[in-house]
Amino acid sequence: MPTGRDGYATGSGPFIPKSPNEALKPERVPEPPRRSKKARSQIVIFLNFVMTLIVFACIIGIAGFYYMISEFQKAGPLETNTHFLVREGAGLAEISNTLERNGIISDGRIFRYVAATYLTKDKTLKAGEYEVKAGASMKDVLALLESGKSILYSVSMPEGLTVRQMMTRLLEDPVLEGDLPRELPPEGSLRPDTYKFSRGTKRSDILSQMRAAQEKLVDQIWQKRDPDLAIKTKQEFVVLASIVEKETGKDDERAHVASVFLNRLQKGMRLQSDPTIIYGLFGGAGKPSDRPIMKADLDKQTPYNTYQIKGLPPTPIANPGRAALEAVANPWRTKDLYFVADGTGGHVFAATLDEHNANVKRWRKIEAERANAADAENAVVDGQPGGPEAEKPPKGD
Repeated sequence: MPTGRDGYATGSGPFIPKSPNEALKPERVPEPPRRSKKARSQIVIFLNFVMTLIVFACIIGIAGFYYMISEFQKAGPLETNTHFLVREGAGLAEISNTLERNGIISDGRIFRYVAATYLTKDKTLKAGEYEVKAGASMKDVLALLESGKSILYSVSMPEGLTVRQMMTRLLEDPVLEGDLPRELPPEGSLRPDTYKFSRGTKRSDILSQMRAAQEKLVDQIWQKRDPDLAIKTKQEFVVLASIVEKETGKDDERAHVASVFLNRLQKGMRLQSDPTIIYGLFGGAGKPSDRPIMKADLDKQTPYNTYQIKGLPPTPIANPGRAALEAVANPWRTKDLYFVADGTGGHVFAATLDEHNANVKRWRKIEAERANAADAENAVVDGQPGGPEAEKPPKGD
């Protein structure tokens, strides 16, 4: 029978007594099981090593990822607002390095790595000039450049400018880039408006935009014109609108002025419009500010002098705006054939020559009080002339 350490039987079998010395001797401990050949395989050892490396790499990667995200989201080093230009065609590496070099972000590599994972075909960094706020994080900068909300500049083209004058404004703008075509667009083909653009925009792009906008505007208004209009083509429509544009800057007068010219055209009367004299003498460059129109100018033969020619001049004399175009398309229905300045910045209208001559007399008195009487007598009135120079309606009207 097996015995325990104290010599007593612990199980079944015959009892074999032990001496005290034998009972006190330590029992022999069995040897641990030997490792299998499979466990001692070099492949298993290598795989364990690889797994350990992978675990460490994951730990380092996760730590690095959290570090990059933390750096990406924390406030940046920029102390004051600044402008940053992304040139057309610039890559992510160039943009990142330039941002770091300009002190806008702290680490261009982090910006590049995070941006590369975020940007897709639909999300790209847009060219343009941006205002970056002080303390902007890399996350803020990326969102700004991806939004395309760049700084916008503007160039204004008031109503009544000629094509040459508009081209000069485009050339003088310090932000726009590139050249303009040598051949001028047709007079009247550019829309007066304020055009917004970002740095790097080409002058030719703004010019194309102006032409397309004017063509669209003219088409829209022409389609809604009065069916009884005395003019029959879009070209005549723009020509007359350009004359109305130059004759008055008052919104409430344009349709009235248009009615005068249309009434004259119907009766075969010369328009006798002063701005057409100016265009005939000086073209698209415009009249010098210190050069008055004198009575002698009325007799100068040019294709645009409506004191000499009947009907409309061959081209517009300026670029008319929406209000002048709408005034010609839908003029007031009047019998007026004359108008002259009233001394307050507007005009007074008349249906008969006698009434008009009285209005001209009042205007000349106002002018004489403002300036030298002789100069006032020789200057052209603002509006149709009176007296013997005035165009009279055909007999029977």
